[in-house]
Amino acid sequence: MDFLTDQHTEKYHEDGYLVLEGLLSPTECDELRLRMGEIVDRMDVPEHCRVQFSTNHDEQLKTQGNADYFITSGDKIRFFFEKGVFDDKGNFTVPKERSLNKIGHALHAYEPLFKSATHSPKIQGIAKKLGLKSPVILQSMYIFKQPGIGGEVTPHQDATFLHTEPLGRVLGVWIALEDVTLDNGCLWFIPGSHKNGITRRMVRNPKGTCPLTDFVGREATYDNKLFLPAPVKKGGVVLIHGEVVHKSDQNMSEKSRQVYTFHIMESKKTRWNAENWLQPTEELPFPELYTK
Repeated sequence: MDFLTDQHTEKYHEDGYLVLEGLLSPTECDELRLRMGEIVDRMDVPEHCRVQFSTNHDEQLKTQGNADYFITSGDKIRFFFEKGVFDDKGNFTVPKERSLNKIGHALHAYEPLFKSATHSPKIQGIAKKLGLKSPVILQSMYIFKQPGIGGEVTPHQDATFLHTEPLGRVLGVWIALEDVTLDNGCLWFIPGSHKNGITRRMVRNPKGTCPLTDFVGREATYDNKLFLPAPVKKGGVVLIHGEVVHKSDQNMSEKSRQVYTFHIMESKKTRWNAENWLQPTEELPFPELYTK
C-alpha cells in the first residue's frame, strides 16, 4: 500500500501542504539526532564563520563574509547560529549544542544516514505519487529550534528563495525528529495560498557587488487569522508546496524542535533560475532522487 494515498494527494494539491504520521520510526529519528550530535560535538567553526542565522535579509548581510559563507553553502555542510549566542569576542555564551539555528545545505550528499533518509523508498514513493518524473534534490537542512531561543520564521514562500520557471516545481519535505507542538514552534500555513503566485524573489546580485543578494518585489501582508497550525508527532512529515505561505513562531518552551528538511524539484521541463542564491556546482550537481 502506498504511503501517500489518492486522498492524501488530493488534499496536498488543495491545501498546498500535507501532514503525515509515521514516515520514520522512533529509532530512525534517534539515529539521525545522534549523528547530528556527533557532528555538532566535533564542530570547529572559524572566527569569520560564526554566522548568526536570521530570516531578516538585512541581518543576514551585515558583513560580506557572512553573506559569502551563506551563498557558497549549497555544496557544503555549514553552521548557522541563533542570535545572542556569541559575546563581543566571538565566544559562545551558551553550550555550543544549544547555539545552532540550523546546519545546511548538503547533508543529503555527504552524510550517509541523511542521504539514506532522503532517498528512502517512502520518499521516492511520495514523489512518484505526486507525479514527479525526474526529481532532483536541491538542498537539505537540520533545524534545531532551540529551547527558549529558537527563532521565529516569518511568513514566506519557499519559491521566493528557490525560484523555478514555471513555478510550482519545488516540494519541501519536513521530517519531525521530535514531537512538534504549538508550544515548541510548529509550522503554520495558509491553506490554498499556493494558488496565488509569489510576490517577491531573492536574487543574486552581479559578481563583485555588495550585498551579494537582494529581493525583487515585497512580501505580502497576511492576515494572521488565516494561518492554521500543523503539529506533527516524532517521525511524521509535512509536505510543503513551494508557493504555500507558512511560518513558525519562536520556541519559548523548554523542549527543542529538531527536524530534518530538504527540497525536491521536478527537473523535467523546468528551468532553474540562474539568479537563485543556490546553484549546482561541479562538486555537487543536484542529485537525482530516484535511485535503484
